[in-house]
Amino acid sequence: MKEKGYFQIYTGNGKGKTTASFGLALRAVGAGYKTYIGQFVKHNTLYSEIKSINNRLPEITIEQYGTDKGYLIERDKEDDDYSASEVGYEKIKTAMLSGKYDIIIADEINISLHLGLLKIDKAIELVKQKPENVELIFTGRYAKDELIELADLVSVIEDRKHYYNDGVVARVGIEK
Repeated sequence: MKEKGYFQIYTGNGKGKTTASFGLALRAVGAGYKTYIGQFVKHNTLYSEIKSINNRLPEITIEQYGTDKGYLIERDKEDDDYSASEVGYEKIKTAMLSGKYDIIIADEINISLHLGLLKIDKAIELVKQKPENVELIFTGRYAKDELIELADLVSVIEDRKHYYNDGVVARVGIEK
């Protein structure tokens, strides 16, 4: 990235935070930039976005830092969940400082922080160590006030109406 990079947050209770960050990554490919996406608390390579990135967009590297024990909203946290978030933090930090990537997306890091899987000090450290030319994006509900204060851009995505409330489940190619 030739220009100054900023710190962005996509948060709120609405659908589209991850989608927005992936849209930014797609736009970056068109500009010749390389992106690293690290997904906290996720472990499912069957998501359509994972398939499309791995099969068609070599400019984007994506990794997941979740366990294979299922969604955290449906179970209690375990030691593996904490260690997965720690691994994610280290990988995000390494990618950000490597000089290989123009954009770093820490997808669902706000959830990891909210659940206490990762300490706020570590997230603040990432922001403060961000190289000048790297764009850093945090996504997920429940963004911490300390991070919002540090951010250059904060987008809050609201849920005003969602077909999920009418019983529509996540659809392949749209939500997953």
